[in-house]
Amino acid sequence: MSAFDRLNRAFSQAPVLPLNLRSKYVLVSDCHRGIGTSSDNFLKNQHLYFAAMDHYYRNGFTYIELGDGEELWENRKMRNITEIHSDVYDMFARFEQKDRLYLIYGNHDIVKKKCPVYLEGIILRPESAPEKSLYLTHGHQASLLNSTFWRLARFLVRYFWSPLENLGILDPTSAAKNYEVKEKCEETLRRWAEESGHILITGHTHRPVLPAEPACYYNTGSCVHPRCITCIEISRGELTLVKWSMQARMDSLLYVAREVISGPVRLLGGQRQTPSTHY
Repeated sequence: MSAFDRLNRAFSQAPVLPLNLRSKYVLVSDCHRGIGTSSDNFLKNQHLYFAAMDHYYRNGFTYIELGDGEELWENRKMRNITEIHSDVYDMFARFEQKDRLYLIYGNHDIVKKKCPVYLEGIILRPESAPEKSLYLTHGHQASLLNSTFWRLARFLVRYFWSPLENLGILDPTSAAKNYEVKEKCEETLRRWAEESGHILITGHTHRPVLPAEPACYYNTGSCVHPRCITCIEISRGELTLVKWSMQARMDSLLYVAREVISGPVRLLGGQRQTPSTHY
């Protein structure tokens, strides 16, 4: 099965959610929540994540996680992760009580595909302009190793690359850590979107993308950047790439700041606006 076939399959039975000028979605990917050890990449940014999620909950956003929420290649049991990060799942429960929670699985938590709560893809569809529908998935489908042969990739990460990473040697097969693999993966995702005539939003490569010109491919980035988390907001028919990071006031008081780093890009209701930067 080709990468295009795998992407087509991801959306063949994907649920369709409404998208209009009143819709408010936040797209987050690649949290890689672990078990609280030095290998838990989520730990360093968890305070940023909670500040952001509290903001989105209070302001009526629907939370959509685009995969790799849990690090289940390095860790064996979901229970160990939920115990360490119980506050995350308490927040999820608050979103779910409002029917504002959707979870997509990625390659690092692909074992969750057996649970009907987790999805491979979601489509956000405007009734008035279905051609501007947004196709959401993790993006690992672009890689044969991370999709079809994910068990082999998991074995290599769990027993080979994860120990070496603690010594400073990065996994050369990872789209998040190897530039050439990242470029190849994003080019495959971009070509699928162009040839299928869809607007695709993924995670997986950890590189946030919201181009200055109207495009068919966007990327949320991740929650494991060295000093920030990134996500894509959808509100008032616009796409905005934002980052959450620690900032200092004039009196040296630290606070969590939300910063627009690209956009907004107009999707519905009028002319597109020119994004300001590309993170």
